[in-house]
Amino acid sequence: MFTAAAESLLRQAREIQAEELKKFCSRVCQLLQKEDLGPDALDALRRLFLIVSATKYNRRLEKTCVDLLQTTLCSPSCPEPLQLLCAAVLREMSPSDSLSLSWEHVQNTRQLGLLASVLLAQGDQKLVRSVGQRVLKVLESRQPEGPSLRHLLPVMSKVASLAPDTLHEDQTSALNKRLVDWLRYASVQQGVAHSSGGFFSTPRARQPGPVTEVDGAVATDFFTVLSTGQHFTEDQWLNVQAFSMLRAWLLHSGPGGPRTPAADDRSELEGSTLSVLSAASTASHLLPPQERLREKAFEYCQRLIEQSNRRALRKADSDLQKACLVEAVLVLDVLCRQDPSFLYRTLSCLRALHTRLCGDPACVRALLPIARFFLTHGEAAAVGAEAVYQHLFTRLPSDHFHSPMLAFEFIQFCRDSLPLFGRNLGILRMSFPNLFKACSAFLAWNSPPLTSEFVVLLPVLLDAGTAVETLHLLLDLPCLTAALDLHLRSSQAASERPLWDVSLRTPGCLEALRDPQFQGLFQHLLRAKASGTPERLAPLHQLLQPLASCARVAQCAEAVPTLLQAFFSAVTQFADGALASQLALLLLERSDSLYQVPGYEARVHRVLSAQFLALCKLHPSLVVEQAKELLEFVGSAGGLRGSGRVLTSVVWAIGEYLSVSWDRRCTVEQINKFFEALEALLFEVTQLRPSVTLPKCPPQVITALMTTLTKLASRSQDLIPRVSLFLSKMRTLAQSTAASSVHSEEDAGAICTRATELLNLLKMPSVAQFVLTPSGEVSEPRYHRDTNTALPLALRTVSRLVEREAGLLPG
Repeated sequence: MFTAAAESLLRQAREIQAEELKKFCSRVCQLLQKEDLGPDALDALRRLFLIVSATKYNRRLEKTCVDLLQTTLCSPSCPEPLQLLCAAVLREMSPSDSLSLSWEHVQNTRQLGLLASVLLAQGDQKLVRSVGQRVLKVLESRQPEGPSLRHLLPVMSKVASLAPDTLHEDQTSALNKRLVDWLRYASVQQGVAHSSGGFFSTPRARQPGPVTEVDGAVATDFFTVLSTGQHFTEDQWLNVQAFSMLRAWLLHSGPGGPRTPAADDRSELEGSTLSVLSAASTASHLLPPQERLREKAFEYCQRLIEQSNRRALRKADSDLQKACLVEAVLVLDVLCRQDPSFLYRTLSCLRALHTRLCGDPACVRALLPIARFFLTHGEAAAVGAEAVYQHLFTRLPSDHFHSPMLAFEFIQFCRDSLPLFGRNLGILRMSFPNLFKACSAFLAWNSPPLTSEFVVLLPVLLDAGTAVETLHLLLDLPCLTAALDLHLRSSQAASERPLWDVSLRTPGCLEALRDPQFQGLFQHLLRAKASGTPERLAPLHQLLQPLASCARVAQCAEAVPTLLQAFFSAVTQFADGALASQLALLLLERSDSLYQVPGYEARVHRVLSAQFLALCKLHPSLVVEQAKELLEFVGSAGGLRGSGRVLTSVVWAIGEYLSVSWDRRCTVEQINKFFEALEALLFEVTQLRPSVTLPKCPPQVITALMTTLTKLASRSQDLIPRVSLFLSKMRTLAQSTAASSVHSEEDAGAICTRATELLNLLKMPSVAQFVLTPSGEVSEPRYHRDTNTALPLALRTVSRLVEREAGLLPG
């Protein structure tokens, strides 16, 4: 997050107009033309960089300004900070046609690295190859006292990624040899401090000592990125940079790139013990350059794993240990994929490492690359890695759900590793409650736009056995967030919580967390594995209501509708009639049992109503099969909560699918029961004085009820007189002055129009049956979806036919 001051500067940089930018460029040019480039020039270049980088659009700078930036960058006497800023501005403007940089006479490798970074940003493949050849020529030089090479290694790594075919096989081999030297044979003595030349400067004081480990012990093995000291030599800096680019370089120069015959021969031994013996018996220095680099990289990673077990004296070194541990495992993964002979030596090392890390919460992020390693190589090595997956999917989200970065990496790991799970996919599906904890933390403690990460993963977690429980969890995500937040608060003393903490004002929440009466519900909500038996969490909804206004809960609630859409898109691909019926009833049940976050219920109802109709369309017979439950739902007032969207969908589905044409089991008795229930509901919701238990009814519900009653009457024509009488009363009621206190003029007009159209339609029962209950030939394709043949148009046409003024029917 940016500070208010930083936000203000960014806003100013984004809003600057072309005329203002032109004036500012003139000032920059004046400053760069001075002989003494002082603090004013440095400050102006910082502001210019902010302006050109604050937007995603390219800013146009005056040609004079661009030329001066290039001149300053190429000047050997220019201070380093100014050159860095000039290069940064020119990179932000790339690609540009006004660049005229030349490096022919540049000897300073730091300056050459900056020039190369600008040229690479142009994206020209020919230029990339030219940069690669020039940098490689410098890197191949072996003068011990020559120019520093550490500024060029990042450039070489970038060249290899932009244009992999730049380097020839002999050049790749030469660079492999240099990387071996830098990785394995860097000095183990600290660098010499630059003396200021004072009176007390003595040769004894400047004598370098040996490098040390992170715990302060003198290093007894070769130098690595985790070795410490007061000052570092040039080859030690190259050691650090070589490791930073090692994984990318191995991928470039591996089996997909140049390969030696020895590598091809060895690949035939994959999965055999002979490969281990062969690798052990071959002298390292006799190996081809590529094979030797892999061997030294393997030794380097093993040394890092050993160093990561030391207790660091400084926090910065401790953080570096964790980062290097992750990178070392990733490099080992690449090595084992390229050369299976490393696999058996690596497996024993990583098994011991996993055992150690399981008891160290500080290093938990390193468990993810270890798990990915076992996913990639476990089957080839005939090693059962179920224990690794079990720990990862059960303990990690449960214990570290509050870490946003870990939650993001965990979800991303699951998403990226989907092709590797194979037969272990069942473990992933059974652990989906824990994944939802990570998702809840991901959404509540992090940014909602990253919901897309979980949307990709969600379909894989679903099958017929987990769909129902997953839907419950999705609807309870805000409640889960509140419970997780409360769980975190309970671990803090009251004096440690801020004054605005909700739990201080409502201590009942924390007391309920420890109350044996509610512990079972909390344990179910916070469970690590699928239980198969969803619990009713309404008591928890009431207990946790004070936390509903928390920002984390509200943020998580905003993402639930998107996740619900992803859930139903996946479920409808495999749901049979039984599962569709189960989910449809669950939608109705949960529509009245949601955690009351402001605005949450309305957004969820919008999704549930649409998905209920989708399930009915997928399996129309569920209306007949679940007639008892639908009658109970219609008979309750719960469907009128919010905008009545769910009730409207249920009423429409009854009118559409309660028909013999959809299910032969449909009987006249069922139609009559639904008619009576809907008629009673319509009578109840159209009372002019809304009660507390029955709030004001939206006009959409009223028109849907009238239309469905008419549809049912057209299928059981004994009901036509009853519905005609009711529709006449509805038309009269909508036109009365008393209705204005309940409905707006527009809503009352819509109700009156629909009642009139339906009345006119019922005057011709055969036409009504054709319009309201079309046969299968008419239903497919559904002509009423066309705006020119829609049901309202048919109703209006019939209305005109039966108007008394037309004289076609007797009055």
